[in-house]
Amino acid sequence: MGKPTGFLEYERVASEAAAPLERIKNFNEFHTPLSEEEQKIQGARCMECGVPFCQSGMVIGGMVSGCPLNNLTPEWNDLIYIGNWEQAYNRLKKTNSFPEFTSRVCPAPCEAACTCGLHGDPVSIKENERAIIEHAYETGYAKANPPSMRTDKKIAVIGSGPSGLAAADQLNKRGHNVTVFEREDRVGGLLMYGIPNMKLEKQVIERKINIMKQEGVTFVTGANVGENYKAGKIRRNFDSVILACGASNPRDIQAPGRDAQGIYFAVDFLKATTKSLLNSNFEDGLFIPAKDKHVIVIGGGDTGNDCVGTSIRLGCASVTQLEMMPKLPDQRAENNAWPEWPRVCKTDYGQEEAIAVFGHDPRIYQTTVKEFIKDETGKVCKVILVKLESQKNPETGRMMMVPIEGSEWEAPADLVLIAAGFLGAQSYVADAFGVELNARTNVATEEGHYATNVENVFTAGDMHRGQSLVVWAIREGRNVAKEVDRCLMGYTNLA
Repeated sequence: MGKPTGFLEYERVASEAAAPLERIKNFNEFHTPLSEEEQKIQGARCMECGVPFCQSGMVIGGMVSGCPLNNLTPEWNDLIYIGNWEQAYNRLKKTNSFPEFTSRVCPAPCEAACTCGLHGDPVSIKENERAIIEHAYETGYAKANPPSMRTDKKIAVIGSGPSGLAAADQLNKRGHNVTVFEREDRVGGLLMYGIPNMKLEKQVIERKINIMKQEGVTFVTGANVGENYKAGKIRRNFDSVILACGASNPRDIQAPGRDAQGIYFAVDFLKATTKSLLNSNFEDGLFIPAKDKHVIVIGGGDTGNDCVGTSIRLGCASVTQLEMMPKLPDQRAENNAWPEWPRVCKTDYGQEEAIAVFGHDPRIYQTTVKEFIKDETGKVCKVILVKLESQKNPETGRMMMVPIEGSEWEAPADLVLIAAGFLGAQSYVADAFGVELNARTNVATEEGHYATNVENVFTAGDMHRGQSLVVWAIREGRNVAKEVDRCLMGYTNLA
């Protein structure tokens, strides 16, 4: 611990975000990193606790507390402080395959469990992580490092999201021959087309993919396995197959008028926006327009917030975000003690921008759409909204949100985006390989394992555990890599 009194002497300082009215003019990342000296001071704030909950990844109170990757956070915080950036990078990469991604898009459960946060502000772990990986690229520590020896084993990874990439990266480092199949035109899966550019600029993904290519990983795009690529052929040509196709079935909203034009799933809206941005800076017109439209976003999570921020950048006339559940408290409740994940209200970047542009928070709580209203051409023109309240289901005993009779009202709606989450794996991929699904429509495995009911076919990520965080997808990818390696070689030395 280089600075025993650092947490007493220094305040938390974060990278400065561009003002909302300025940053909505483009789709670029909008935080200005701290200087190297300022970042060292932030590293000094780490207490290097005897019991570092930040890296625990434990389930406490039904939620994960600390980093699911078990990042060696206190170690690399101290290494930042003393200026040993190379060793900080080595310790970070020991547990995290893609800190360039997590340091941008992870909600930082590590910081929620930081001991400094018990009576003050937590250590800026996420920004320290980003500083380490960006410093590594600048100085050359993060350059390609292909394995010195190769095995004769061939592994196919279906899906190039964070879990598939993590599995491919680990198995390639072991010396196996890895081919990643991606159905889209670009590698990255959720990272590429599910997360807007202002949260994760796509050259960050491409930079890492190029490193992986130099290290020997083969990528095949436009390969929709189960449709234009035969699963049987892949099984014959590879010793093992890893299914990492994500939870790709969006949850729908069943209400009268759902067939109206102008209603889209959030993932389709975000994908079309990013693809058009990358291909032509919107010159091709192949995106879902929001300009001068009244936008309704159904869903209060991260994806809903991304739709808010994207709609504003596309010039919407208004944006309203519907959240079925009640507003969370602004401070931890007594029954939500540290180091549990804090169940508190968070105003994210998209909501900040809506407040700046329209003068109010876009979120309406305990509300959903009761009916979509069409105009004479079949396009959605307004919605009937209804307030919700919590009631106990007399049959199951579970609490559920139900409409309040007589609470309906109308709102204009030219564009509706459904961001209500995902329900599991797409059946055509599972059917192509003959793998079984569980009750949640995820690919079934034994508890704590990744092998499916089909010999030499494994699964990982959201396809295995259901919709979750990028950091969990990376953890799953690293875990399935160990299991595949052990099955192929009889043992594994992967971390």
